[in-house]
Amino acid sequence: MTEATEKTEKITRINPEQLHETPGYHHITVVESGRTAYLAGQCPLDRNGALVGPGSFEAQVDQVVANALTALAAVNARPHHVVRSVIYVRSDDRDALGAVWSRLTASPLGPAFTTASTLLGVAQLGFSDQLVELDLTATLPG
Repeated sequence: MTEATEKTEKITRINPEQLHETPGYHHITVVESGRTAYLAGQCPLDRNGALVGPGSFEAQVDQVVANALTALAAVNARPHHVVRSVIYVRSDDRDALGAVWSRLTASPLGPAFTTASTLLGVAQLGFSDQLVELDLTATLPG
C-alpha cells in the first residue's frame, strides 16, 4: 500500500490511500521541529482598515491573499511554509465556497493550500460586508 507523500524541508504532507482523494490539499501535515507562526485571521481590509470589495468574493479573496503574503513575509516565510489553513466564507452556497477555494489555490498564495486545510461556510464574519477570512499557521524556515 502506498501513500501520497510530499516532503519539503521539515514538512511532510501525507494522504493515506485509505482516505478519500482531495482537490489538492493533504489530510495530514507533519512538522518535524522548529518555530511556528500563527497568523491572525487575514481579513479583506486595506492598509487603512477599510473593507475592500463589499459584495465581491473575488476582490475580497485577492485582498486576503495580499495581506497573508505580507504577513508571511514579515516572518520570513513563504506560502510553502504554511502547514494549516482554515478558510471562512460567509455563504451557504457550495458554488461560492468552491469559487473561493479555486481563486485561493490559483493565487500566488496557492502552495499554502496543499497542506492540511479546512473550508467553512459561516453565517457571519467580524466586519460588516466581510465575505472571506483566512487563518494560517506556518513553520518558520531556518
